[in-house]
Amino acid sequence: MDHLLSCYQPLPVAFTHGEGVWLWDTDNNKYLDALSGIAVCSLGHAHPAITQVIKEQAGKLLHTSNVYEIPYQQELATAITQYAGLQRAFFCNSGAEANEAAIKLARLYGHTKEFQTPQIVVMEGSFHGRTLATLTATASRKAQAGFEPLVQGFVRVPFDDLDALHALSANQNEIAAVLIEPIQGEGGIHVPHKGYLSALRDLCTQQEWLLMLDEVQTGIGRTGKFYAYQHENILPDVVTSAKALGNGIPIGACLTGPLASNLFQPGKHATTFGGNPMVSRVALTVLETLHEDNLIENAARQGDYLIQGIQEAFSNNPHVIEIRGHGLMIGIELDCPARPLMQVGLAQGLLFNTAQTHVIRLLPPLILQQNEADEIIKRLVKVISSLN
Repeated sequence: MDHLLSCYQPLPVAFTHGEGVWLWDTDNNKYLDALSGIAVCSLGHAHPAITQVIKEQAGKLLHTSNVYEIPYQQELATAITQYAGLQRAFFCNSGAEANEAAIKLARLYGHTKEFQTPQIVVMEGSFHGRTLATLTATASRKAQAGFEPLVQGFVRVPFDDLDALHALSANQNEIAAVLIEPIQGEGGIHVPHKGYLSALRDLCTQQEWLLMLDEVQTGIGRTGKFYAYQHENILPDVVTSAKALGNGIPIGACLTGPLASNLFQPGKHATTFGGNPMVSRVALTVLETLHEDNLIENAARQGDYLIQGIQEAFSNNPHVIEIRGHGLMIGIELDCPARPLMQVGLAQGLLFNTAQTHVIRLLPPLILQQNEADEIIKRLVKVISSLN
């Protein structure tokens, strides 16, 4: 009897160990991991620096709570806000929790402006989590169904549509913030046109709205910059992170700039586990490794190479509609449902998943090398050729 709640439909494979971009299953079959645990294991599997720091810290101290000072947490806040160009950080355990913190900041900000019902603008095609507030912010009726009543206070507009935002600014007078992914991940790897984020930054400044960026999937180097907004040289008011920040150790972060840094005061928000000595030290090691090994630059370089190679490989394939992405965040849109191909991928020793119904999603580790990118393309060709 299966004693797990039926929340997942896992593929029929279980892994015992990994090394770099490779995983081995219980039958000792070897797989090229082009998913990274859904953008989590950006340093790959069993990275020696991460393994060592986990061993060391586990033998010293795991948890004390935020009743006391945590020096590693303070070091991590200094490092990540410097990389982000922001001021302060709150650490939690997941991307959904980080987005919950951002939503609460927007509500507080709206009430400082004496709004009775502060509104947060969110996008069609968005995904922000599965708690009640983040589920409401997410644009999926399938995910929301059965969980009504949802949380009030959200207004939805099309993604990558500045005109819709300008129309809102003329008609809505209690907007406190805009919450948006710089690149939509679960929505199908949708990249906005160049200049969209900077124009959105200008509009938010003009309207005195908080610009809140959900970089849970795009952040920590995945797109070839530490954060995706840095491609347009802007600064948001709030940024959320998780996934790759811990390379598999659960951690989330909500970062703030000047407009939002003084909204939370003692008693307004908290967490029991967030930012404990173990996760903070691991996250510090992740950031150090990313920069010492030039992995963000590698993500940009290998991402360009991989996207170009995929475009060349499928330029005449009638099933491939579009190839989208930035850095090592890549989507291949097909003319048919993509999920059945995940099983085909297992047979070819390639791990990936899907976004929406028709998009193959690739999120390989940032340590990816050119020969491994070539192998991804080679195996993808075999996977997609199964459609013929």
